Amino acid sequence: MRPATATAAAVTTVIGIGAAAAVAAGRYASDAALKAPPRRPLPSDPKVTVHGTAAGRITLTRSLASLRPGTYGLKGPGVHAAVGPVVGGAERSADTVVRRLLRVSQGRLTPGTRLWLTPEVYAGDPRSALGLDHREVLVPGELGDAPAWFVPGTRDTWVICVHGLGTGRAQTMNLMPFLTERRFPLLAVSYRGDEGAPRPREGLGHLGETEWRDLDAAIGFALRGGARRVVLYGWSVGATMALRCAVGSERRSRISGLVLDSPVLDWRATLRALASARTPAPLVPLAVRAAEGRTGLDTHRSATADFPHRLKIPTLILHGPGDTVAPWAASRAMARQRPDLISLHTVPNAPHAAMWNADPEKYEEALRRYITPLM
Repeated sequence: MRPATATAAAVTTVIGIGAAAAVAAGRYASDAALKAPPRRPLPSDPKVTVHGTAAGRITLTRSLASLRPGTYGLKGPGVHAAVGPVVGGAERSADTVVRRLLRVSQGRLTPGTRLWLTPEVYAGDPRSALGLDHREVLVPGELGDAPAWFVPGTRDTWVICVHGLGTGRAQTMNLMPFLTERRFPLLAVSYRGDEGAPRPREGLGHLGETEWRDLDAAIGFALRGGARRVVLYGWSVGATMALRCAVGSERRSRISGLVLDSPVLDWRATLRALASARTPAPLVPLAVRAAEGRTGLDTHRSATADFPHRLKIPTLILHGPGDTVAPWAASRAMARQRPDLISLHTVPNAPHAAMWNADPEKYEEALRRYITPLM
């Protein structure tokens, strides 16, 4: 819906239901964006239907989602599997697609099952999923202790990984093989609102604007644990948190690099995307206004307006035009403002926070070129 049309619809709704009711409706609608439970699928994580499996292959209903290039997870209640690329030349019907079936890590894939296509390729923890030794640790933070995975390494630069919207720590496991091969100690953190972590005030998420302090606490944990420097690696709002730490943390002098995958830089656009998936269209403008009032987010001012000139460390942004939750244009504008420090690796045909999934090989090559000087 065009902004003018959406605003007119919202005004009509207000006239029709009354101001008090409109406030209540706005709060209800904003809950759809701000109170999303951890690991609830995003609008960019559609459901697909399983038709059958055989000999390392899985047949799914044909759709734009099931035809995406790359490697993805399939998850649902008690089920998790990983699928690879579309199998060319495979026998199929006109309304189905065949992909490689990499593994079934939880439950069973039965015909008729509807599952979400997700960036989380692995389930469980680093030991059960990847065979990596790790410890479950607690990171003391502003609101209390938050669980994290620590994977040891031999370097004195740690990589602190922080997941994004609609996922959990499992998302960070996609890149653990790459990072552990380079002997980085890894800390995969959770933050307020995550399962096992402290609950934020009113249960509201703030798109990284308050959550970044939990990542800042994780930097302190790493420094106390022997790290001399840290690289912050974030997806989605986790990337926004990393960016905030780089410009606002008292420990920012110990941050040697940033990796930002699908950063949320245009809060208004992201709020619209989150709200519109679960809210009638006329209420979406009310949801954005209510979210702004309840959280203090300045949705009229993009992070790109404030942060680029304050950056002092090399930054890699991995993003693409297929992201409908966090628009790619903001990342592109930010990279153009600081070409001396910010590199943008563009990934086509990738939904939000799934840049690695769309093309793991090219993604890891871009990451290798960036991170090698920081080793």
